[in-house]
Amino acid sequence: MSEETEQEMPEARIADSAPDPIAVLKAEVESLRDQRLRALAEAENVRRRADREKSDASQYAVTKFARDMVSIADNFSRALAACPPELRAAADAQIRAVLDGVEATDRQLMATLERYGVKPVSTEDGKFDPNLHQAIAEVPGKGKPPGSIVDVVQMGYMIGDRLLRPAMVTVAKRDETAAPVDTKA
Repeated sequence: MSEETEQEMPEARIADSAPDPIAVLKAEVESLRDQRLRALAEAENVRRRADREKSDASQYAVTKFARDMVSIADNFSRALAACPPELRAAADAQIRAVLDGVEATDRQLMATLERYGVKPVSTEDGKFDPNLHQAIAEVPGKGKPPGSIVDVVQMGYMIGDRLLRPAMVTVAKRDETAAPVDTKA
């Protein structure tokens, strides 16, 4: 072998084992494209999360204040319930005027709460829902099925789609007058 051929061989081997510069650049471009897409996706996720947090903050910012206000609404309801219609009809004009004022203030308070997304928890269907109601006692059912709402002791409220305060209710207990099971048979 000549000296020239020996020198060309190692260079040829090195050239064969060296990566193609175009392939390297293409791989780098693909990597950078992938990084760019991931960065754009992350930026979009951050923007969506910020929008959702902003929306939640504006919707639920009044939560603490609303909790205090529903206590006032409870007091108006108690005041009105303390004077049944018969006594109200028999009362003198000044007392009726005061009760009318309390009723009007109660209606205005409830309308204002509703305008800010605070609504009473529904108990009309009579079904007990542990996510919305808090059972404070089991009472005779008065013809209602066991586990259903018998009486609402304190109204519950929602703010948006979150529970502000559960409704405090009494629940019908199982009828204990059912025929005893004969264990001797």
